[in-house]
Amino acid sequence: MNARWIFVGVMAVLVAAATVRSASGQTSATKKPWSPPRTADGQPDLQGVWNNGTITPMERPPELADKAFFTEAEAAAYEKRVVENFNADRRRGDATADVAFAYNDAWWDRGTKVIKTRRTSMIVDPPDGRLPALTEAGQRRAAARAEQTKMHPADGPENRLLSERCLQWPSAGPPMLPVAYNGNYQIFQAPGYVAIAIEMIHDVRIIPLDSRPHLPSNVRQWLGDSRGHWEGNTLVVETTNLIDKAQFPRQVSSTGSQTANLPSTTDKMRLIERFTRTDPETILYEFTVDDPAIYTKPWTAQLTMWKSESRIFEYACHEGNYGMVGILSGARAQEKNAPKADQK
Repeated sequence: MNARWIFVGVMAVLVAAATVRSASGQTSATKKPWSPPRTADGQPDLQGVWNNGTITPMERPPELADKAFFTEAEAAAYEKRVVENFNADRRRGDATADVAFAYNDAWWDRGTKVIKTRRTSMIVDPPDGRLPALTEAGQRRAAARAEQTKMHPADGPENRLLSERCLQWPSAGPPMLPVAYNGNYQIFQAPGYVAIAIEMIHDVRIIPLDSRPHLPSNVRQWLGDSRGHWEGNTLVVETTNLIDKAQFPRQVSSTGSQTANLPSTTDKMRLIERFTRTDPETILYEFTVDDPAIYTKPWTAQLTMWKSESRIFEYACHEGNYGMVGILSGARAQEKNAPKADQK
């Protein structure tokens, strides 16, 4: 009798296993994980054009509190609400609408989806999805920056944002953050190097993989000094020697929402990026910011880059930049017409 029941049990297990076989004949237990294609020199292939447009904000919105992930239905509802809210073709009926929404929606490429992980924020550490507290020095730096912006918004071109002056955009980084348009990147690989061409302002990051030392600490660059190596299927890039004028993170999502009053980075900032191709259409991009002069602890964020069949076109940032002329000439006119301090 015992042998009979053992036989019945074994047959039941075999039948159950047969029902979970995939169309290819593999069982779910033996299905091999996806493995990225390889370059000619055997490295994981990250090449191609990728786009990081997303409506996921850098920091978790307060109304989502401790909710780290959307459900599929919640993500769809959030996407619908945000896309409708930022539709530049939708008029509000007030006199300023055509100024505030000067560009039709066709000119924007903010993205329409949350990141593939369905996280409610790009920040994954701290666990609350918010930037860590500023140090005392960071608070003073933030207050000084706010005061300078308020009192001297347009004394000269150097008072304007780096993006207005075509010196640096959040999309170039590092870290490479979503922006409202031109969020494309083309990755090239050659033995000993990875290069990333950035559509906005057409910067190119060239990352050596040969373990060479970083530049001397007194040499500072807009994109810093990057060194990369492979950890399994992940490209790990360490960047130092960043210039201390970068306004980061100024823009916290491609929809244009801003962080609170934050200071610019310092020359103490060290950045670690991780690029992992998780399927044919996706790169998981993770970065950790360590700037002890500004933040009380390091913090980490993740977003996904989407495979694109588009081409990258040259972005001539300063061509016909009459906006800067208008800003500065307007400021001079305001100064000329302002009442004198000694006038009653």
